[in-house]
Amino acid sequence: MNYLYSEIDRYNVHGLNLQEPESAQELIKPWDEREDVSKYADTVVDDQMAIHVPFVQNVRLKALLLKLSRGDTAPRRLRLYANRPNIVDFSDAEDLRPHLDITLLAGQAGVTEYPLRTAAFANINSLSIHLDNTTGGDMSRVYFIGFKGDARTPPKEATDKLDVRAENAADAPIDRVAERSAGAQTTAR
Repeated sequence: MNYLYSEIDRYNVHGLNLQEPESAQELIKPWDEREDVSKYADTVVDDQMAIHVPFVQNVRLKALLLKLSRGDTAPRRLRLYANRPNIVDFSDAEDLRPHLDITLLAGQAGVTEYPLRTAAFANINSLSIHLDNTTGGDMSRVYFIGFKGDARTPPKEATDKLDVRAENAADAPIDRVAERSAGAQTTAR
């Protein structure tokens, strides 16, 4: 199981109801910066936050990693929507059935790992993450979002050539004797 930082299309990560829209990208951090609390995302109007995370290729997600604030600004509910082309906004979130809807652990000081059912998250190209239900109800704060899992297909190198068995079908050798005799054989009964 690998940390999937390099598989996230970080420049296209975006969020809804954030004080600073670009703060959604700052939640995706390298592994060695996961405990950093200098960069975070806060909500604006209420405690609902939506973050859309696209991947550069399909991935199999095995765990979601979160570092949340503590106290009144810590979200208590998490909903995940997989493989949506755009972010799932708040009105759609009420109508759509999430792939995962859980209550988050309260009072965690560090990064918390939430295991995912691999079968439900086996071929993921994007994820919409909804966080809400803080104790205070006015604001949510998140410091870090990360994922563990595997890339589904290794990326092709730019220098890899396409392997073509017979460049021209007319150049492929044909055994006419074997071709005729194959049609004349009877099957055993």
